[in-house]
Amino acid sequence: MRIWLNGALLDDEATVSPLDHGLTTGDGVFETIKIENGRPFAVRRHLERLVRSAVGLGLPTPDVAAIEAGIEAVVEPGMSFGRLRITYTGGVSPLSSDRGTSGPTILVATQEIKRPSATSAIVTVPWIRNERSAVAGLKTTSYAENVRALAYAKERGGSEAIFANTIGNLAEGTGSNIFCVYDGELVTPTLESGALAGVTRGLVLEWFGGVERDVPLEQLFEAEEIFLTSTTRDIQGIHRVDDRELTAPGTITAQVAKIFADRSAGEPNP
Repeated sequence: MRIWLNGALLDDEATVSPLDHGLTTGDGVFETIKIENGRPFAVRRHLERLVRSAVGLGLPTPDVAAIEAGIEAVVEPGMSFGRLRITYTGGVSPLSSDRGTSGPTILVATQEIKRPSATSAIVTVPWIRNERSAVAGLKTTSYAENVRALAYAKERGGSEAIFANTIGNLAEGTGSNIFCVYDGELVTPTLESGALAGVTRGLVLEWFGGVERDVPLEQLFEAEEIFLTSTTRDIQGIHRVDDRELTAPGTITAQVAKIFADRSAGEPNP
């Protein structure tokens, strides 16, 4: 692991203040970037979303040049497959919901990880995404409900938990977007569902196409194919949703995966 914290390259003993607002209240935003053969993928898009999330949360606009320097400092050319995480918090603050005046904390770290499996299982959870939340559509560090939901899914043999929203429409996973195929048409929930505007999701829509529309949760169990998208999953076919088995990857899923693999290999910063 390599860590860059507030301008300094450190080892895995790096620490932040126990009064950091990201720790005490979850007041922060983050991005995860895939590292493939020593190259971070889609950095521009991730940094643009980091800025949108920070501004949406009311944090100071991130210093993108400083973060780019942090990325350059921690990426190792020999890393075959890894995760780069940028964390940007409200910094040292009172032990309350009020923010302090010390300025934000900026942390960039990398870690080598295993490649995900080609297919997986998902589990719907008994909790909802609030599409009207103050943080809807922002990639914040307030991830406790995701941690709880993912544990629930793993207890039931899944690798991802799937949320509906307050009106019963399909929203997203804990760290992924979801696509379904109906009558040969590729469909994904709208961003108004409460889903995050995933970078991989956006690239699939640009490079392959698809329809954004509301999908009632029960229609998830009628889909011909299902796949997830995320930074480290890329395109991952789903062979089981709750107790329903599917063939994975399906024909369209395989087509999307090939197009994504080919385009992303040729365009590391689309």
